[in-house]
Amino acid sequence: MPTQPTSTLPLLAPLWHTAVVVVVLLGTSFAGSRGLRGFSGHGKIREYLAAMAWQWIFTGFVYFGIRKRIKLRELIGGRWPDFEAFLIDVVTAAAFWLFAIVVLSICGRLMHLDQPGRLDDMRRDLGFLVPGTRLELFVWFCVSMTAGFCEEIIFRGYLQRQFAAVAHTMLGGVALSAIVFGASHGYEGSPRMLLLALYGLMFGLLAWWRKSLRPGMIAHAWHDALSGAVLRLLK
Repeated sequence: MPTQPTSTLPLLAPLWHTAVVVVVLLGTSFAGSRGLRGFSGHGKIREYLAAMAWQWIFTGFVYFGIRKRIKLRELIGGRWPDFEAFLIDVVTAAAFWLFAIVVLSICGRLMHLDQPGRLDDMRRDLGFLVPGTRLELFVWFCVSMTAGFCEEIIFRGYLQRQFAAVAHTMLGGVALSAIVFGASHGYEGSPRMLLLALYGLMFGLLAWWRKSLRPGMIAHAWHDALSGAVLRLLK
């Protein structure tokens, strides 16, 4: 990510493009909260493939909006210059993930989300996503990698910097993109949306600190993959 002062950060795309992105994210979230899922009931593999296709199409729309103002490689933070840089990002992602899990666990307990009834609600809300077979688990890992790459570009790459340019403060961009991130997960239920907004806030601070989306992509993909595996075991 560029290191230029926040006050001079340019818009990455026209504002109408950002409005469309936010409206679509919130609209699909609302549909998910109402149980409106296009491929639900037609097999988890189709559900996973549809989710991956949607993520890539939506990321393509984001790229369409920013392509004339910034390169995708620059938005991500460039390539790894050497193997040491790759290892640093992996270690950073692991440390961040462990710290985030502790923070989210504490907040979840304070919100009483660890009570048996709340856990049952979570299993019911997310049951349509839980892989049941080894093949489904493999495809779920592909979904997780897709989410790690695409969602970090959308939320921490595009929206965070776009909001920062509008608000003239990077902290404003981090906060606003975290709110949209939490609000975009309506299918998880209101309490978990609050936790995901906090999670998004931590991802945003990580991207700002590292001037790169790479550690967040690794941590995001790892978290989603492990969550699916754990929910499969619990099921």
